[in-house]
Amino acid sequence: MDQFIVKTHSRFEMIDITGEARSILKKSGVRDGACYIFVPHTTAAVTINENADPDVPKDILMEMDKIVPLYGDYRHTEGNSAAHIKASLFGSSEVVLVEDGNLILGTWQSIFFCEFDGPRTRKVMIRLIPGVV
Repeated sequence: MDQFIVKTHSRFEMIDITGEARSILKKSGVRDGACYIFVPHTTAAVTINENADPDVPKDILMEMDKIVPLYGDYRHTEGNSAAHIKASLFGSSEVVLVEDGNLILGTWQSIFFCEFDGPRTRKVMIRLIPGVV
């Protein structure tokens, strides 16, 4: 298993981590299989979405704040209930197929680390499983 650190700079942010995943894949020598991406945090997540237009991640964060506002009648006393809820909605892992040594992503797709309780120093774990495809 490989891992890398993501340093976030604001409370809510989506950071493209596709390059890091590709770098780990290239160093591994895995040609075909699956790439598991896992975020071991309860107030952060990982997702796949468009990265061609930088407004897409901004729109996602803006609309998520409408669905799950920062402040509400939350009972969790730490003050970050919205972050826990958003992380649960997005999820802590993604799987990307690997073929011919490449991540199989759509034309506009990227892998995003989603920060909902920053700024923080976070960890992303990647496990490559050869031969699954």
